[in-house]
Amino acid sequence: MKSREWKYGIALFLVGMLTFGFSPSSGSAQGDCFNTDAALTPEEQRIEDGAPIPQQIMDKAEFTVFADEFKEDLCKAKSVKKAEKVIEKHGEKLWETAVARAQGERNDLGELDRYDDRPLYWTRLHMTAALRQWEPSYTVTEKKQEELMKKLEYTSRGITSIDFPKGKKVKRVLVSGFDPYRLEQEFRRSNPSGAAALQMDGKVVMTEEGPAFIQAANFPVRWDDFDEGIVEDTFGPYLVNSKEQVDLMMTISQGGPKTMTIEGFAGRWRTGIGNTLEDRSEVIPTVSSWPMPEKLPEFIETTLPYKEMIAANTGPWPVERGDEVCEWLAPEYRDKPYECHEGGPTEGSKARKGGGGSYLSNESQYRSNRVRIGIGAYDIPGGHLHVAAQEYYPEDPSVYITDEFQKFRQATVDQTVELVIAASEAAEK
Repeated sequence: MKSREWKYGIALFLVGMLTFGFSPSSGSAQGDCFNTDAALTPEEQRIEDGAPIPQQIMDKAEFTVFADEFKEDLCKAKSVKKAEKVIEKHGEKLWETAVARAQGERNDLGELDRYDDRPLYWTRLHMTAALRQWEPSYTVTEKKQEELMKKLEYTSRGITSIDFPKGKKVKRVLVSGFDPYRLEQEFRRSNPSGAAALQMDGKVVMTEEGPAFIQAANFPVRWDDFDEGIVEDTFGPYLVNSKEQVDLMMTISQGGPKTMTIEGFAGRWRTGIGNTLEDRSEVIPTVSSWPMPEKLPEFIETTLPYKEMIAANTGPWPVERGDEVCEWLAPEYRDKPYECHEGGPTEGSKARKGGGGSYLSNESQYRSNRVRIGIGAYDIPGGHLHVAAQEYYPEDPSVYITDEFQKFRQATVDQTVELVIAASEAAEK
């Protein structure tokens, strides 16, 4: 299991330091290594569009310092190699601190509810915006810039820190959550699936067959990252036959109101608008860097121990398996209406929606299980859990949290953890 010394020994000198705000277009406190005319993504632009909410959330959790220190150290980097080390250091530090705060091991970090996933989200956006506008005195190629951005994303999402024990008498469980999404509609968005991932990363639970070690990561709500293989890169290394092969994997996202749904089928079709406002309506593409099934399935059925998860009697929300699918039955399927029904896919049909729809949540389930099949890890349980959608956003748009909002999210997150534990107990070693 990965080292957790940072949970117990991070110095308290962070508290109170560098309390000034950070804006991706305000320049550096250390100099002029940023080109403030460089375009930001629509997602990064929401730092300003949503003001003052993002900064208030970061300040309340005392996360502003992480964005400020990253920006300063990036300016100080005298070479691409040193900049890469800065990015890796700060990306890992952000994720580790967010996990420690979520699990109650960094009580020195402000007064914001520890179940709140938004400080991590907004701080990461500040860091990616800074990296996008970074303009050092030396040359950084476009390809290298993309590599550096990928390193920042992977380190700050918990992907590179996944590390399981290699013993034979332990269970290994890998789960994923998601960032908040559609913030152009609501800047105060939280995502209980991402909050749950922070609660679970590094968690150890005892089962009848021995300890189960849980590792977690969070995915962006962006099509391009999925196209580049972020799901396969996260799950693939732990599906191959090795000493770190997982015994269960689960993608998790926000679903419908006051319901926890174990999705029966993932479909090979995607639609919708991501956080960068890019739209998709097409077959889910393959990833060349990972094995794919010889015949790409239109639907992939869950292999999660859903009966045991339902029987665990978690609460407060009801738990069910969702088996509705939408499919095209005609050969010229794209030009015909599709049909939706319960009971699973029809043989020979083309997927239009899985049980959880056709957005990135469905795609995370499809991609993670497609690579599982491509690798040949047929016996590993895998599937998707849709958790209750966050409710009780304050009526006053200037207020980002209330007791009612907080209690609802905590109840949903705690039940999500209980369901993952139930699945872990049911998974065979």
